[in-house]
Amino acid sequence: MPQTLDAAAVRSWCALALEALGREREEIDAINVYPVADGDTGTNLYLTVESATQAVEAVFAAHETGASVPAPVDAVRAMAHGALIGARGNSGTILAQLLRGMAEVLADADALGEGDGDPGNGGRRLALALRRAAALAREAVAHPVEGTILSVASAAADAAGTAAHTDGAHGAHGAGTAEAVRAAYAGARTALDATTGQLDVLGRAGVVDAGGRGLLTVLGALVRCLTGDAPAPYPAGHRRREHPVGADSAAEACEAEGGPAFEVIYLLEADDAAVARLRDRLDGLGDSLVIVGGDGLWNVHVHVDDAGAAVEAGVEAGRPYRIRITHFVAAAEESRVQRAVVAVVPGEGLAGLCAEAGATTVLARPGEPPASGELVEAIRRAHAREVVLMPNDEALRHTAAAAAEQARTEGVRVALIPTRAAVQGIAALAVHQPERRFDEDVVAMTSAAGATRYAELAVAERQSWTMAGICQAGDVLGLIDGDVAVIGSDLAATAETVLSRMLSAGGELVTLVLGEDVPETLAARLESYVREGHLAVDTVVYRGGRQSAPLLVGVE
Repeated sequence: MPQTLDAAAVRSWCALALEALGREREEIDAINVYPVADGDTGTNLYLTVESATQAVEAVFAAHETGASVPAPVDAVRAMAHGALIGARGNSGTILAQLLRGMAEVLADADALGEGDGDPGNGGRRLALALRRAAALAREAVAHPVEGTILSVASAAADAAGTAAHTDGAHGAHGAGTAEAVRAAYAGARTALDATTGQLDVLGRAGVVDAGGRGLLTVLGALVRCLTGDAPAPYPAGHRRREHPVGADSAAEACEAEGGPAFEVIYLLEADDAAVARLRDRLDGLGDSLVIVGGDGLWNVHVHVDDAGAAVEAGVEAGRPYRIRITHFVAAAEESRVQRAVVAVVPGEGLAGLCAEAGATTVLARPGEPPASGELVEAIRRAHAREVVLMPNDEALRHTAAAAAEQARTEGVRVALIPTRAAVQGIAALAVHQPERRFDEDVVAMTSAAGATRYAELAVAERQSWTMAGICQAGDVLGLIDGDVAVIGSDLAATAETVLSRMLSAGGELVTLVLGEDVPETLAARLESYVREGHLAVDTVVYRGGRQSAPLLVGVE
């Protein structure tokens, strides 16, 4: 692995961090007891990194038409800016400032590497970046507290600094980038273990700090990015042995803590002098005050009892926007319908079909999967007390889980059905009955989705190894349950082979979803094929519109 943080590595770091936070989000949420036991730290960190990732991807997209690649300075600044504008919660806001601090150093260096012939320079640059990050984060917090993400960040910087000034491999004067990032991770992990004994609330719950746990995950992704080696996983549910607790103990430990009723977050356009006055004003209104950013754009986070006063203070300082106010106890009950279904669909045709069945839809355009924010907005549009969310894509499982958790903080009861294909969503929607109990409805829909095998036909873009052998560009691929099972040269013949394999295990109903350019004759041929070989099996055909696959298949 190249030990440089160039633009491609920044992109990889963001993607790896987002993937890791997606896996560990629920675990981090479960140990969230400080500063408020609202169980959303993992979700907030995921959403913050998701915003950073999208900003970096936008930089790369702008270069797709040319032969050039983004400069490292553009990638790191995009990462920091994306995190700033998308920061959620206390820990997400601090993480945004940590990334900003790293970006300031790395942008000056234009790359984190050893291209100048001295391997030790990479380690020193990384240590300097982490030191700047830790310092900026502490400056952003009105009243820094040890035993939090701040302690973990400082420990990572200290460990990297020590390594950077210790002769490394190959006689380098100071450790190289790989050695420094491993040292930073090890220092952060040790500091995280210590957080349980630094804060009483963590000690009572027997957990480590959730924000620090999330930062360790982000640093682990950086280790993997720069070295190719993933650190050993941090123990799930890690607690000190002398504090064994049940699943609900984290929340119970904080029941008596009290605190402000609202979390207020907004972006703010203001100059430095106005922000300094705002800090004083908000510090008197509440706690957990964090203001991050600079150069005229800031992200403001505070916990208060008077949310209106916090927003008014922002108006006096400059121009606040993207204002989010969350009640820690319960979101206000508005006039809502009782239940709704939100489904991601791959084409306009299925969007219309699902909408007719009463679902709120989110369109997944080819190559443009929806972000968690789009799913949250769809849940809000549904305006229901209870929402069944169906991602209809295995790749969207973490995105959908983060959206569901965010919606729950707004008072919506959300059940996530892990549908992996649109045909599973269709099967689930067919048995949806909003008049029955929520749990019963979710179980019925989940069972229907799980009983539906799914397949799709796609056209290979290049030569590649698959589970079914080597394919060439232009070959028709038949994917069953996500794996390539058939390679052919003709769409109809390959589809028949796929159907034959799927129906060999039995089935009662075949669902075919045709892409925009697929002729009706294909549907007629496949209907005839099913009818001739499987008399007891019915077939339904839908037009999917513009979708990435020419044909989707479901067998129930």
